[in-house]
Amino acid sequence: MQIIIIGGGASGFMAAITAAESFPDASIHILEKNKTVLNKVRISGGGRCNVTHQPSDLRFFIKNYPRGEKLLRKLLHTFNAQDTVDWFENKGVKLKTEADGRMFPTSDSSHTIIECLLKTAKNLGIKVSTSTGVRFFSYNQETRFSIYLDNEDVLRADRLLIATGGYPKQSSFDWIREHEHQIVTPQPSLFTFNTPGNPLLSLAGVAVQDALIKINGSNYAWRGPLLITHWGFSGPAVLKLSAWGARDLAEKDYNFTCKINWVPEFNEQQIREFLIAEKTKTPKQQITSHSRFGIPMRLWKAFAELAEIPDGLIWSEASNKLLNRMTELLTNSQFEVKGKTTFKEEFVTCGGVDLADINSETLESLKMPGLFFAGEVMDVDGITGGFNFQNAWTTGYVAGKSIGK
Repeated sequence: MQIIIIGGGASGFMAAITAAESFPDASIHILEKNKTVLNKVRISGGGRCNVTHQPSDLRFFIKNYPRGEKLLRKLLHTFNAQDTVDWFENKGVKLKTEADGRMFPTSDSSHTIIECLLKTAKNLGIKVSTSTGVRFFSYNQETRFSIYLDNEDVLRADRLLIATGGYPKQSSFDWIREHEHQIVTPQPSLFTFNTPGNPLLSLAGVAVQDALIKINGSNYAWRGPLLITHWGFSGPAVLKLSAWGARDLAEKDYNFTCKINWVPEFNEQQIREFLIAEKTKTPKQQITSHSRFGIPMRLWKAFAELAEIPDGLIWSEASNKLLNRMTELLTNSQFEVKGKTTFKEEFVTCGGVDLADINSETLESLKMPGLFFAGEVMDVDGITGGFNFQNAWTTGYVAGKSIGK
């Protein structure tokens, strides 16, 4: 049996390796259009590769997928995050868990993951061709699949798996759509917020470990670390929020208002009462000399300036009006977002092959027998933190287990 896999990324390699181990008589060939394979693995996590997220109860784990939750709920029973950890450890790669639940190789190098996948594929006799782009493919019952390459060569296969990852443009899916597969319009799923009128832009690099950011006029909100950048806001809270709101924010052309509570463990009334109490507790201390609530000093001073609190003003001389302004800034800062910036290490799109066209147990196409899908080419995506790679390992494994039957 000839199996061809289009796409040399995480899901493609997992599918190839699983197929080779499950169907040892099969001949397996990975086609990658770029000069190198596993490129997203290489750059993920700043070059460390965020392999997966700490295993947890499926009910909670599955909630990290804005799209594809129903599909993955079923597939994760077959191959979940703990299975991923065991899979790599059985091949000599140990993973470690960081405080936020992300899991990395103990080497802190993505090359460890790449070398593991390449070595395993080589030992199983899997052929890997780079700089090999695919123009289109055809199918008939007698010759099965014919894959037409950019260099005019034509390859034949009994089974075909598409694991190319997501595409940013709808037209990039034309070679799949022409085989009667529905395509959900792709949109960026992980991106940062551009706020050109933001008075805090000069504080680029300042981070708050716990902030609550909301999209005004919607139910979208996320709490977590937030980073001020030269162009606006980034950090896990923003990236995860962008994933959930991806389609609605695209419809707004990325022009909307966001609200940030910089101290979400307290409500507005508690903040106000705390600040007023400081007038008695530390009456002679300058307001801008010591920050409160764990707010970084530079950010605290910026809030004081925006609240029109004079530099050098002591707490006992602060009017309640000034402290009310400070309270409003701490709990209800409003920013106009005008545009986005794609988060380079976690480039993810929502959209892709409609899951209604795919068998939810085997990942085989319902439109064309012998054609399979895995990874982000399907309309599945997760938030940042290792969930997109888990989608790749899970769908690659399931497709690989099914493709040779």
